[in-house]
Amino acid sequence: MFLRKFIGIIHPRTAVVAHDLAMAALAWWIAKALRYALMPESAPVTYLPMEFPLVLLVQGAVFNWTGLYKGVWRFASLPDLWNIIKATVIGSLIIGLAMVMYARLDGVPRSVLLVYPVVLVVLLGLPRLSYRFWKDSRIDLFQSTPTKRVLIVGADRAGDALARDLRRDSRYSVIGFVDDNLALRGAQIGGVPVLGTIDQLAELSRAVAVQMLLIAVPGATTAQMRRIVAFCESTGLPFRTVPRLEDVVAGRAQFNEIKEVAIEDLLGRDAVELDWTAIRETVSGRRVLVTGGGGSIGSELCRQVARLGAASLTVVEMSEYNLYRIGQELTSAYPELIFNGMLTDARESVAIQRLFEETQPQIVFHAAAYKHVPMLQGQLREAFRNNVLGTRVVADAAVRCGAETFVLISTDKAVNPTSVMGACKRMAEIWCQNLAAHTATRFITVRFGNVLDSAGSVVPLFRRQIRQGGPVTITHPEISRYFMTIPEACQLILQAATLGKGGEIFALDMGDPVKIRDLAEQMIRLAGKRPGSDIQIVYTGLRSGEKLFEELFHPLENYTSTTHAKIFQAQHRQVSWELLQTQLARAEEAVWAFDEETLRRCVSQLLPSFRWSEPQSGNVLPLRRNESGDIA
Repeated sequence: MFLRKFIGIIHPRTAVVAHDLAMAALAWWIAKALRYALMPESAPVTYLPMEFPLVLLVQGAVFNWTGLYKGVWRFASLPDLWNIIKATVIGSLIIGLAMVMYARLDGVPRSVLLVYPVVLVVLLGLPRLSYRFWKDSRIDLFQSTPTKRVLIVGADRAGDALARDLRRDSRYSVIGFVDDNLALRGAQIGGVPVLGTIDQLAELSRAVAVQMLLIAVPGATTAQMRRIVAFCESTGLPFRTVPRLEDVVAGRAQFNEIKEVAIEDLLGRDAVELDWTAIRETVSGRRVLVTGGGGSIGSELCRQVARLGAASLTVVEMSEYNLYRIGQELTSAYPELIFNGMLTDARESVAIQRLFEETQPQIVFHAAAYKHVPMLQGQLREAFRNNVLGTRVVADAAVRCGAETFVLISTDKAVNPTSVMGACKRMAEIWCQNLAAHTATRFITVRFGNVLDSAGSVVPLFRRQIRQGGPVTITHPEISRYFMTIPEACQLILQAATLGKGGEIFALDMGDPVKIRDLAEQMIRLAGKRPGSDIQIVYTGLRSGEKLFEELFHPLENYTSTTHAKIFQAQHRQVSWELLQTQLARAEEAVWAFDEETLRRCVSQLLPSFRWSEPQSGNVLPLRRNESGDIA
């Protein structure tokens, strides 16, 4: 105890410097002693008066110059050993030159200059590597918490790094790896054996009596991750994972952070390669405005725009708290960004026009919208006023102030709409498409499906229902939806802004739709429960305006590919500009007169195929049992 306190008084760097200089002196003495011991007929060993001070002065200066003291013994590795070799070789050459200048190498045989660096490398490297080995393998005899035996899935670099980190945590003991690479079968990674393949996980976990599984495959595709999780679930053991590579790169997680497997890991699709150079050229140095910038999509758009180096960012938001939150986050993370937070309603034409005149945005992302399908089904006036007239207000302001690009955030529910929300979003698309043909501003529409963990989405609802012990409510056993993550949706929006020439509708190749029933069952299993036993699933029936499955394109839109492999373009259906202006003017009058019957007729004139359906009882308010299964 006394020795530990005494050592604690000494600065670690001081101790390292003292050790290395002592090793340099010892190495010089050993090299010279070996030279004379191997040649006994020669004269006895002699030392010049300034010989050791000269060696220590030169070698110490070289150690400092090569950055040897910046390394931490606890993490000594091959790069540190290479640094030692470089420092000793350079030091030996300079010492030899200094000895020539000091005494013409009198009393210093040339062979000493060859032996000295070899001995010094051993004396410097061995203590460092021994210290790391001791720290990695030591066992705390006074640890009261029992060690948990773990098996790591994945024996690549991530698995090796995770195993090394766990060696420093006395709560865990790594028993082995499993990996599908047959070349690793029977091999050892850092002294830990590779026991078998992933499909042998259940058998191996029982054989070696592990208590937890850790998935260390950050580069796994979604399909691979689903397969791994399925084998982990078959063992009945708790399992955790390390973050995905894209989350680490984006700064949302640390590389070896252990976390629970989230539904996003299983439903989030494989990362889409984007042309970041073109995106950066589009956004960097530009004045950007985002409506609804405090919401799920809007706030992530703001983060990515700020990260891409926008000159200024103006956020229009109705929620005081949401505006405060995104403002605090962005001004803290990007102090050089000119941030303008505007607490107003995007439907307020006077306020929006004044804001556009003051900020002169070059790029506008319109994300403000109502999106809850059942709630809007019985509130046509509010849905139309916000999703259609609000879009027109912002779009017209963008035209008047000379904005270069206007991106409308739309939804797959605008295709063949069966709901009021979808119909209003489709009319917003029509306005922007037609406006593109009559102005210099590029109007671009981006459609995508359901967004995981967005406000009002089914994922947080299911989480809440599972925490409460169920039941989990689903509208229909066959209902399915497309899914993407919030960052992916925003990246698509940014990519579309670089592709569009004006008037286009873009949609992402979203892969296969996911059944909401499968989603619920998977989330229940991830929570350590059994679907139908521990947590019941209840089907409440389809709601008014709700589809069993969503579409990304209308059959008449004749979608085509673009220069991006995962983005498609719809050839939009023409609507008479005169008819559009006339019907919107009538609809606006009906809104202010609260004349919903006239408003319905205006919508029907613009969307002849739209069939009205009455809202079911309870759909006006967001009752808990009616929120599942549909996300805008």
